[in-house]
Amino acid sequence: MKNLKYLSVLILAISFFSCSSDSDSAPENPINETSGLIKVQELSNDNHTVELYTETGKLTQGYNQISLRIKDKTTNKYVTNASLNWMPIMNMATMKHSCPKSLIEKVSDKQTLYNGNIIFQMAQNTSDFWELKINYTINAIDYTVTAPISVTASDKRIVNSFTGTDGVRYVLAYISPKTPKIGLNNMTVSLYKMEDMMTFTTVDKFKVKIDPRMPSMGNHSSPNNTDLVQSVSGDLYNGKLSLTMTGYWKINIQLLNASGEVLKGEVVTPENASSSLFFELEF
Repeated sequence: MKNLKYLSVLILAISFFSCSSDSDSAPENPINETSGLIKVQELSNDNHTVELYTETGKLTQGYNQISLRIKDKTTNKYVTNASLNWMPIMNMATMKHSCPKSLIEKVSDKQTLYNGNIIFQMAQNTSDFWELKINYTINAIDYTVTAPISVTASDKRIVNSFTGTDGVRYVLAYISPKTPKIGLNNMTVSLYKMEDMMTFTTVDKFKVKIDPRMPSMGNHSSPNNTDLVQSVSGDLYNGKLSLTMTGYWKINIQLLNASGEVLKGEVVTPENASSSLFFELEF
């Protein structure tokens, strides 16, 4: 019995030591706040590593919802109290320009995750490339990190960059539906205008008229579509998109200003099969 007692004490001691060792080696941030996201890349300076995430693990031409985290290189912990802003820049042979972007905000139910969106109106190529500059402040100290980023071309047209009849440069980007279905879909787009090469602002009180067509099926349309409008100034444009069958659809568009004047796009007729302004989707 005495030996059994000593054996029990020994097992308890080993168990306690094992638990203590596991605890000591546990990661600094055990909470997984990036579930459902895939890391795109890391941007690094002497003090921090900034991680970029999306649902697909890449950045593409068009609308991108992006999540960020900042890891302190000294403590190996993720920062919970940063304020951030960013500037994407396209480097071309003869000029540089930016693109539409949102503010970066802390995700309300997360400790370390920040969210924003960027609309890349063009993809990279062999001579032109994007880079991303992120400015951030932690405990009243300012930091900056800059690095090239990879922006691949979209398979379908999901962003339009064009000049309206008013002489203004606009960027119109498709956001949803992400997974279209047969029937009536909620449709959302974003509309910006270019103030200068580095500044884009949201456009208010316009209308995005839609006419979805199936070119391979006699260019037929669909019923019960609703044109896209804003419910709140500075917000996205929302409407209803009717898809009657699976396949390739061209969503023909006309952009109207607050006075109802057409700034870009044409009506689809038997003689005119497509508007010059459109989105594409296939499901």
